Amino acid sequence: MDIKEIQSLIKFVAKSGASEVKLEMEDIKITIRTGSSSATPETTIVQQIPVAQSPVAAAPAPVQETPTPTAPAQETGPAEDDSKYITIKSPIIGTFYRKPSPDKPAFVEVGSDIKQGDVLCVIEAMKLFNDIESEVSGKIVKVLVDDSSPVEFDQPLFLVDPS
Repeated sequence: MDIKEIQSLIKFVAKSGASEVKLEMEDIKITIRTGSSSATPETTIVQQIPVAQSPVAAAPAPVQETPTPTAPAQETGPAEDDSKYITIKSPIIGTFYRKPSPDKPAFVEVGSDIKQGDVLCVIEAMKLFNDIESEVSGKIVKVLVDDSSPVEFDQPLFLVDPS
C-alpha cells in the first residue's frame, strides 16, 4: 500500500462520518481516527510490524546473562538469614511514612518490641492516611522502605523476629 492509497483512504473515512477505522494486513497496520469537532482527520499510521527475530534475540541475552551470575550470590545469603523472620507487607499502594507527622518520632525503630495491633507506619493513598498495624508480636529487625517512599501492594515493609 503506497502513500496515495493511504491518503485516499483517509479522505474516504473523513467523508463517511466514521470516527475510527482500523485496517490490518500482513505487514501494515493503519488506524484512522476522525475528531467530531475538527474538520481535519487525526491519523495514526504504523507501518511494518516488527519481525520477532531481532528484538527477541537481542533482548533476552543481556537480561539473562547479567542477573544470573549476580542474583544467586546476593539472594543466597540474605534469604537464609531472613527465613526465620516474618515479613510485614504493604496492604495497599501509596506513600510510606514512618512518622505520624514530620515533627514526631517514628512509630517503630530497628530493635523496637511490637505486639499485635501496634501501629508500625502510615501509608497515604489518595490523601487518606491509613495506619498499618502489626498482625504479629516480636522485635523489628529491619525497616525495608525509606520514609516518604512510594510502596506497591504486597511490598515488604518490615522484618520482624517473632521469638
